[in-house]
Amino acid sequence: MPDLETYLARWQSAGILDRESDAGLIARMRALETEDKGPTIPRWQSLVALILGAILLACGVVLFVSAHWDQISPLARFALVLATVSVLHLGGAISRSEFRVFSTTLHVIGTISTGTAIALIGQIFNLQEHWPVAVLLWAIAALAGWALLHDQAHQILTLLLFPAWLISELSYAAKGYIGAEVYLGRILIVWATLYLTIFLGSHRKAVRGILFAAAAIAAVVGTDLMFWSWRSWTGHTTFLPLSARIWDWGVIAAVPLFFTLFRRRESLVPVLAAILFAVILPWCNRSLWTPFDRNLDGGSPNLAGFTLTASFAIFLSWWGARNASRALVNLGIFGFAIVVMFFYVSDVFDKVGRSLGLIGLGILFLAGGWLLEKTRRRLIDRFSESPAGLPEAV
Repeated sequence: MPDLETYLARWQSAGILDRESDAGLIARMRALETEDKGPTIPRWQSLVALILGAILLACGVVLFVSAHWDQISPLARFALVLATVSVLHLGGAISRSEFRVFSTTLHVIGTISTGTAIALIGQIFNLQEHWPVAVLLWAIAALAGWALLHDQAHQILTLLLFPAWLISELSYAAKGYIGAEVYLGRILIVWATLYLTIFLGSHRKAVRGILFAAAAIAAVVGTDLMFWSWRSWTGHTTFLPLSARIWDWGVIAAVPLFFTLFRRRESLVPVLAAILFAVILPWCNRSLWTPFDRNLDGGSPNLAGFTLTASFAIFLSWWGARNASRALVNLGIFGFAIVVMFFYVSDVFDKVGRSLGLIGLGILFLAGGWLLEKTRRRLIDRFSESPAGLPEAV
């Protein structure tokens, strides 16, 4: 009811509902929300008990099996692994009609343990090692759970594991080549932008929140990998083969664009901006070289690199304000602040001396923080005063 009253007040102030002409509709909405529908949502104590119980159960099983693992034959190990996963899913299926949240918890534990089961089975029978395939099998298991249960937990696992499989395959194929880190950073930043924008307006709060957090971390890591341009950590002087680069660009550009075109076209603009950003940023470096130069230390980003990164952060804030996303506005402001601080520390601090550098850093934090906070509040107030409905995302 408190949430309903808040929304009713907003709708009336925006002119969507009229207090007099729509009085009957408002009364029916209040009556619908106040009627007793039974205990459909468990109390927080039950949720805490379920989470702690799941953690304790998983830890106990792992400790018991690890203590007796060497004494068990390979076939018995295989049967134990299958039985563990099967019992969890069977328990979830039995309890689904009586206690849906408990059932979902068991199914999620079973799907997560499937990844461990795949790795253990490969170890038991000494199967040929190609670890990205294990990630793919795990992703398929999560997809099957999502298709059968239609819950948010399996949707999150699916949307995290399939990109993880693609990244694993490409990283495995590019290992040791110059540019492997750059292409990995490009994949992370484009997919992060996709996940940051494609779920705006989604009613699945867990999916939107967890994937937003994961995408924010991936965006920072991907930008850092591209920021330092082309490096050779192993002394390898060969760039990625053409076939690997074609597959990389398919994952970087083709797959995210496919999702935006067929699931949420509003995300097409930020994904295209992320692709352009990923193409240009690795070349914004103080030292560029030919493929035949063996001294590939990577150099450091130049002013163009800092400017480009700050511009992309501003774009994300603008896109968040345009789509009434407080989280995206905050992320863009935070990214802009990090870029400015990083530029000051790496390019200005050592040139003015330690004392003046610290004074300037303090002024930067105080004045810059005040300006950024003022800008952030102004952006948020713009769409808070005139809320616009967003189409539901996937």
